[in-house]
Amino acid sequence: MAEEAKAPRIVIQENGPYEVTGEPVLTKRAQSESIHGEPLDWDLVASEDADYKRRKRYLLCRCGQSNAKPYCDGTHEKIDFDGTLTASREPGPRNLTEGVGISVNDDPTLCEQAGFCGTRYTNVWAMMEKTSDPEVRERARRMIVNCPSGKLAFGPGYEHMEPEYEPSVATVKDGPLWVRGGIEMETADGQAYERLNRMTLCRCGRSDNKPYCDGAHKNAGFQAD
Repeated sequence: MAEEAKAPRIVIQENGPYEVTGEPVLTKRAQSESIHGEPLDWDLVASEDADYKRRKRYLLCRCGQSNAKPYCDGTHEKIDFDGTLTASREPGPRNLTEGVGISVNDDPTLCEQAGFCGTRYTNVWAMMEKTSDPEVRERARRMIVNCPSGKLAFGPGYEHMEPEYEPSVATVKDGPLWVRGGIEMETADGQAYERLNRMTLCRCGRSDNKPYCDGAHKNAGFQAD
């Protein structure tokens, strides 16, 4: 029972912040890009404050206007933030594309437009037709793993390819909160969301699929470390 009580958990406060308990690691992450501006991988930001201090409880800003980002400073109350949760709490419909030695499941409702699913030449779905080539298969695997939101996941029979992450929350520069490691998430009244190994949560306050990020931060010009 004691171990269950310490398990990392996110409770979404009504029209308020994300309450994170269980001491998951809190870090900063950024995308590395090619010379063409295409995302390649994820880097741990190297700076003096790259690793936030572990706390038993975090209150992380959800309205996008805190002056203490990533932490909540109560601004949501002053601006009368509407944080209505609009995303379904049921597992979304997944579209399966099968390859050789790998397959990909795609839940479009979780897309946050990170861009890891394709390049200027191809995309992960087209690559499934060429995965008899081990090199293509490995590139496709990396693209699926790098999808932060969990929109892309491994299809039936290939779940073992999903990485095992330490439960963690990362702030993505000018973007969402990136949650990894199957952290449980629920509403303030105890209604649970699908437990995902990877998911991205809105912190600009403008997503139409709250609590998940839908890429709205890009058009809004959201800025935060």
